[in-house]
This record gives sequence, C-alpha cells and structure tokens, in this order.
Amino acid sequence: MTDALFTADAYLRECEATVLESGPEGVVLDRTVFYPMGGGQPGDTGTLATPDGGQWSVIDTRKGEAGRILHRLAEGSEAPPVGTVVTARIDWTRRHAHMRMHTALHLLGSVLRYGVTGGQVGAEKSRLDFDTQAEIDPGQVTEAINALAETGVETTSRWITDADLDAQPELVRTLSVQLPRGAGRIRLLEIPGIDLQPCGGTHVRSLNEIGRLQVTKVENKGKHNKRVYLAFA
Repeated sequence: MTDALFTADAYLRECEATVLESGPEGVVLDRTVFYPMGGGQPGDTGTLATPDGGQWSVIDTRKGEAGRILHRLAEGSEAPPVGTVVTARIDWTRRHAHMRMHTALHLLGSVLRYGVTGGQVGAEKSRLDFDTQAEIDPGQVTEAINALAETGVETTSRWITDADLDAQPELVRTLSVQLPRGAGRIRLLEIPGIDLQPCGGTHVRSLNEIGRLQVTKVENKGKHNKRVYLAFA
C-alpha cells in the first residue's frame, strides 16, 4: 500500500520514496505526493529522480489494487529497480491549477443545488453535469461563484465512518460515482457555510487562490441533464 501524502497535505510538491514495484504497469512507491486519477481529477505528472542523475518522466498516475498507486512512465523508459530511493516531484503548476479548479467545481455545485451526474476537472476548463431540466443562466451563475470565491473562506477536511455517511445520505451529491467504501472511513471536504460533501481530490486552502471564473457554456445532454462548463476568466 502506498502512503498517499497528498491526502494530508495537498501542497507537498516532492518527497523521498523507495521503489516497491517496478514493471510495465508503472512504478509503485512506498509513499508519494502524486495524486492518482479519480473523482474526475486527472492523475499528476512529474518526475522521479536519483542523486546520481537518474530521472524518469511520470506521464500519468493511476490507482492500483490494494491501495497501490501506479506512476506510469514515458513509453520506452526503463523503470528504476526495486529498492531504488528516488525523489518524487510533481508538476506543481498543473497540480495547483487542478486544485483551484476542483475547488471551484464545489462552488458551482453549491450554486446549482441539483444532483451531479458527472464531471471532469481540467487545468484550464472543467465541467459538471446536473440532473435537472431547469434553465441555467451562465451570467448569473458566473456572478454567484465569483462572489463566493472572493469571500476567501478557508477549506477544511475531515474523516467520517461509513456508518456516519449512511446516517447522512444528504451529503452525497454525486449520482454517477459510487464512493469508495470498505476502508472504514471517508474523507469530507468542507467549505464552511458553502459546501460539505465526500471528496478525495486535492483542493486549495483558501478560496482566494481560485481567481476569477466564468461559466462559458451550458448544454443539454439529455432529457434530465445539463452540462455546465467552467473556465478561468
């Protein structure tokens, strides 16, 4: 099992780690700052490096079995052998953009209080799909989410048990994705006074970091589905 350091601190940019597995699927480390693809957020990219000058490009990060995190290397790369101690370093510019945008999607969901049927986080633009037939005014939503971002509220996270979540089903907004259960606990993201829901992604500490946003388009994607696109202004 890989110790997912980003869960406790999304601002860690690098860490020292030891290679536990090395093969065609990728490299498994004992600990990592790399976020694996999940919840609509892309996997991190970056590098693995050794003091003697060895370096490997990580082009994607995915979840493996039994809590393993796979660092996928560029095609044709010869992976570092098991036991190698490396510095795992993420592409921070890309990751921070994902953190800003993922947090912004929580603001979007707090303004549009409908069930969420899908979504995708991007470094420049993102989207959420909502289970609704209601008309959505892009200008009004843009104004509302920017007003929330400008409050500078600080985000927090905490853990609850599966039983706690079962007792509070209203916390679950996402209809299309089953929350990971079985580990005994689930992580909640809280933006005080704005949003509270299970989320394992990475987020900014303060809404001030997000910057200006714009709803660029609203599409009908089915009888009961509206797709809302969000971008940095």
